[in-house]
Amino acid sequence: MASIFSRIIAGEIPCYKVAEDDRFFAFLDINPLAKGHTLVVPKQEVDYIFDLSDDDLAAMHVFAKHVALAIGKAFPCRKVGEAVLGLEVPHAHIHLVPMQSERDMLFSNPKLQLTDEEFRAVAAAIREAL
Repeated sequence: MASIFSRIIAGEIPCYKVAEDDRFFAFLDINPLAKGHTLVVPKQEVDYIFDLSDDDLAAMHVFAKHVALAIGKAFPCRKVGEAVLGLEVPHAHIHLVPMQSERDMLFSNPKLQLTDEEFRAVAAAIREAL
């Protein structure tokens, strides 16, 4: 059975897409820690990020870097944090979160409640900064 992320990539489930190439896909987290919180996933369905080939893992991080730089332009912050957790969805993914302090990366923090219009604006701002 395809993961929810594979279904998002296939267009079966809507998302707020930020970027895409032939191997990777980036979209907004629907339970964001901050405006701009984005997930980067490989199109290849792999559960554990370290099961990716060395080339794919390196390329995924380069793709994530471009997205992170755009997030930082769209949402000025001290840094864009990166986290790899991946227990909830069996599909490798990187969280990119704009942060002012390390506390902004605590996944136990309350999540933002954004409207559809706000999500669309956030995704557009990141795409524009790419």
